Amino acid sequence: MKLPHDTIVLIADGARMLLLRNHGDTVYPDLRVIEHRHCESLANRDLLSDAPGVSSGGGFPGSSTLAKTDPHSAEESRFLASAADALGQIAKRENGGIVVAASPVALGELRRAYTPATKDKLIAEIDKDYTRMPVEEITRQLAEL
Repeated sequence: MKLPHDTIVLIADGARMLLLRNHGDTVYPDLRVIEHRHCESLANRDLLSDAPGVSSGGGFPGSSTLAKTDPHSAEESRFLASAADALGQIAKRENGGIVVAASPVALGELRRAYTPATKDKLIAEIDKDYTRMPVEEITRQLAEL
């Protein structure tokens, strides 16, 4: 994939985010970190206090049991919404295009939170998780697409 000069690249999953800018050109990309965030999330067993609760009444078998919640997924959704917001703020003030790379699940969450400015400047979405790679490897992987 050819990344024009000043293209913004968001690399994200449910707990890590990298915002990069291409300081190079389409032939020799030079991705540099603008911002990075990391969310220290606890395991579900540490977040949940006990078994699901029970409510009274309802009249139907099994209707008195409250639904299980997944606070870990909720935290990941909040984190990805904040990543999309950060991308939206950059999209408002920058002229370059935007590329988003995230795992398929994270990409779905990000899509729901895109701002209009992000949608207008979006060049490509890549459904791969690059969050554990160094910037040089991300640059190489994107150049090979």
